[in-house]
Amino acid sequence: MTITVELTYELAKLLGVRRLELEGAATVGEALRLTRDRFADHQEAFDRHMRATALVVNGVLSNHRSHLATRLRDGDRVGLLKAAAGG
Repeated sequence: MTITVELTYELAKLLGVRRLELEGAATVGEALRLTRDRFADHQEAFDRHMRATALVVNGVLSNHRSHLATRLRDGDRVGLLKAAAGG
């Protein structure tokens, strides 16, 4: 099973790629763990970015309470969406 994780601009700059293809992630939580593993030299920066990042699965905002347990299927896209404010 392959899923795609779309990174925020800041995280993409650290890795040098905009998207990651992951194998074997059955839930959003597993996808995040596998994504964090790709940031071996930048895990602190990853954790800092994730504090202000929302998750979307196939373009739909993930439910805050159960988002890590959300089941994934082959071909799903998990997006990391940076929270922003403006005026």
